[in-house]
Amino acid sequence: MAYRNNKNLVPEAKGGLNKFKMEVANELNVPLSDYNGELTSKQNGSVGGEMVKRMVQNYENGLK
Repeated sequence: MAYRNNKNLVPEAKGGLNKFKMEVANELNVPLSDYNGELTSKQNGSVGGEMVKRMVQNYENGLK
């Protein structure tokens, strides 16, 4: 069984990450709530994938 660490490296960023997640979910028309067990893996994965994509883009833009 793989070990998972769900702790944020910067605990103060939790609120901002949740807000970002909700913004992305709304744009992708994924109905996130407090309980997301009814969502498909594809729906959940699309939100996480888009979040990572945007974070990488923002980082790369900062390097320019």
